[in-house]
Amino acid sequence: MKQHQEQVLRSVAQEDIRLIRLWFTDVAGVLKSVAIDPGELEEAFAEGIGFDGSSIEGLTRVYESDMLLRPDAATFQRLHNKGDGDVHGRMFCDVLTPDGLPSPADPRGALERAVQRTSEMGFSVFAHPEIEFYLLRQPVDINHLEPVDQAGYFDHVTRGLSNDFRRKIVHALEDTGIQVEFSHHEAGPGQNEVDLRAVDALRAADNIMTAKTLIEEVALSEGMLATFMPKPFADQQGSGMHTHLSLFEGDVNAFYDPSGRYQLSEIGRYFIAGLLHHAREIAAITNQHVNSYKRLWGGGEAPSFICWGHNNRSALVRVPAYKPTKTTSARIEFRGLDPAANPYLAFAVLIRAGLDGIEKKMSLADEAEDNVWQLSDTERQILGIHPLPSSLSDALRAMRESELVAETLGEQVFEHVLREKESEWREYRRQITPGELRQFLKVNG
Repeated sequence: MKQHQEQVLRSVAQEDIRLIRLWFTDVAGVLKSVAIDPGELEEAFAEGIGFDGSSIEGLTRVYESDMLLRPDAATFQRLHNKGDGDVHGRMFCDVLTPDGLPSPADPRGALERAVQRTSEMGFSVFAHPEIEFYLLRQPVDINHLEPVDQAGYFDHVTRGLSNDFRRKIVHALEDTGIQVEFSHHEAGPGQNEVDLRAVDALRAADNIMTAKTLIEEVALSEGMLATFMPKPFADQQGSGMHTHLSLFEGDVNAFYDPSGRYQLSEIGRYFIAGLLHHAREIAAITNQHVNSYKRLWGGGEAPSFICWGHNNRSALVRVPAYKPTKTTSARIEFRGLDPAANPYLAFAVLIRAGLDGIEKKMSLADEAEDNVWQLSDTERQILGIHPLPSSLSDALRAMRESELVAETLGEQVFEHVLREKESEWREYRRQITPGELRQFLKVNG
C-alpha cells in the first residue's frame, strides 16, 4: 500500500495534476465524489478525509455522522477534463469510522470481505462484465422515449450515432486504463453493449462504476442520454449486465478440468450449485429495482428460471465454450444481474453464494437443455426448475430469510436495503398506470 501511495504522489507532482477526485458509492450504488487539492493528498492517505456520512444513503445514522474516506492508491487513474484541458486524478475510497476502522456500511467493504473469504479458501476471483444500456435522443420525454437509432443486434449503421459513440467511449475507457474486450450494438433500438476485460472482482466493480460514469458523460456531451434502466421499453428487450466469473488457484483456472463435462471442474460445478441454491435470496441485490423484474419477466433472453446450461441462453447460469488453446478462459456466466445494481454488493453476494456451494459441496442438478421459457409449468416442475422472484416484493421476502445475504452485507446494510426497497415497492404499488386508465376509462372522440 505504501509503495502505491508513493507512486501516486510522484505521478501527481510530475504530471502537474490539478485536482484529485475521491469516489465512493452509497448503498444504492450511486457514485459520490469529493475533490481535493493535490496538496491534501498525503494527509488523505495518512488520516483520511472527513465527511458527513449521515447525508449519504445507508452509510450511517445522524447521531454518528462523522466518517472518513481513505483513497485506495492502487485505483489511481488520470482523467482528462474536456472543459479546461487540465489533467485530474481519481481514486476509489474505502469508508472508515472516525477511529479508522472499516465502516460496516461501506458497499466496497462488503466486496472486499467477500474477496478476502475467497483468498482464505485458496482462490482469487475474476469478473468480466457485459454492460448493456440504451441511448436516447434529447430532449427526453418520459411519455415517449426516442432511441437514437432503429438498429438491431450487431448491426453496423454507417455514420450511425451508436457507432461513433462506442468508438468514443472505448477510447475514453482505455485512456482511463480500463481495457475493453468488445463493444457492439445490441438487439434493441438504440441499445449498446460494452464488455470490459476480466480483472479481479474488486477492480471489476470499480471499472463498472467508472465505465457507467464515462458512458453517461460522453452521451451528454454528444447530445444524448444513456440509461442503465433495466427495462425502459415494454416492447423491447431489457438491459442486463451478464457477468463472467472464474476462480484461480495461483495461475491455474480452478473451473477447468479437461475430463469434465464442458471441461468444467468439480469446483466449478459446486460454484454453480451455490449460485442456483441462493438465486432467489440474492435477487433483491442483483436486481434491486421494481423495474428489474419487468426485465427478468419481459422476454428478450432475460432469465426467469433457476437453472443452468451450456449454449442455453434461457438459463440463469451458462457455461460458455472455452477456447481449446486457452484453459484460463474457462468460466461461468451469471445472466441475472442488471446494470442498475450496485456492483460491489452484487459481486459480494454472487461470490459468497458460489463459495457456499464449494464449502458445502452442493450437488448440481442436471442442465436445462431446452428453452425453459417454452416449457409448461408442469414440465418445469418435473425437471425441478423453479422461477426467480417475479417482483421486488417477492425478492425481498426471500432475502429477509437469508443468513448468507445478511452475513455478506452486514446487519446495517442488510436492514437498510430491506427498509428502502420495501419503501420503493409501496410507492410503486400506489401508482395508477396509463395502462390501467386505458383499460377502464372509455374516452369518446
